[in-house]
Amino acid sequence: MTWAAWLYYVDELTQAAVAARLGVSRASIANYLQEARRSGRVTIRVDSAAVARTALSKALAKRFALVAATVVPALPNHPAEQRIGAAGARVLADVLEPGDIIGVAWGRTILAAARATEASRIPDLTIVQVSGSSASSADFSPELCTTLLANQLGARCVNLHAPAVLSSRDLRDRLLAEPSLERQFALIRSATKVVFGVGELGRKSTFAESDMLDPVALRQIQSEGRAKAVIIGRLIDAAGAPVPCPIDDGIVGISLADLKSVPFRLCLAGGPAKRDAILAALNGGYATHLVTDSDTAAALLEAN
Repeated sequence: MTWAAWLYYVDELTQAAVAARLGVSRASIANYLQEARRSGRVTIRVDSAAVARTALSKALAKRFALVAATVVPALPNHPAEQRIGAAGARVLADVLEPGDIIGVAWGRTILAAARATEASRIPDLTIVQVSGSSASSADFSPELCTTLLANQLGARCVNLHAPAVLSSRDLRDRLLAEPSLERQFALIRSATKVVFGVGELGRKSTFAESDMLDPVALRQIQSEGRAKAVIIGRLIDAAGAPVPCPIDDGIVGISLADLKSVPFRLCLAGGPAKRDAILAALNGGYATHLVTDSDTAAALLEAN
């Protein structure tokens, strides 16, 4: 397998020539090359900076005053969150620096990014969970996203050992007054970079599956139509302004104001169902960098 990968990728022989050299079938070589990539023996990198220089990426960055946008080609019948997550992992890897404190949110796309991150070792890197832990059975929990990314990067992992939502403001305030959580939130507020997604409010959305909000209350919010997106458990309207929600007083996690104070804010989101949600987040100035797909990028540029 290793020799096949070397002859094909380094010496640039054709698959037929590699098969002849190793005395196996061409089909075997194709299988070897596929396994070499799957196992990590071979990695192929596309320069994320080059992707950010495409016409669609530049137009998106200009329209929404972003530092940079990365637009990957849309691919029908392939989950957008997996491809956007993989692209986001590459963008993040290219900007990490020793001493960085990386805040990590949650969701399917964030989990995909954590799983797609290549193993590396950057000195004095800290990965911190920016939202409390969820009791939901969903497999995209904040603690999982944070832990996976930290493991891949060989970084210090700081999980937030508190529920995502508490029953009252008083209980939340008393819990956050504990010295250990005060130190943890000080670390969150000192983040140099943050990675987050944007959710819509549909019945099958990440927010709905997280069980943060009672289904009856969620349906009421949906019927009112004011809220267009959710960012780390906080609702926003079409202009990006906060929308009151029954769980606001009990949320344990980074605030929208604290999110906007982080210097580098990488938003990973795409797919047709999320156009209005992403638009709201961009209108609110929550992202400095965006990774999305080409169909979503075109829809965002066509939006009024």
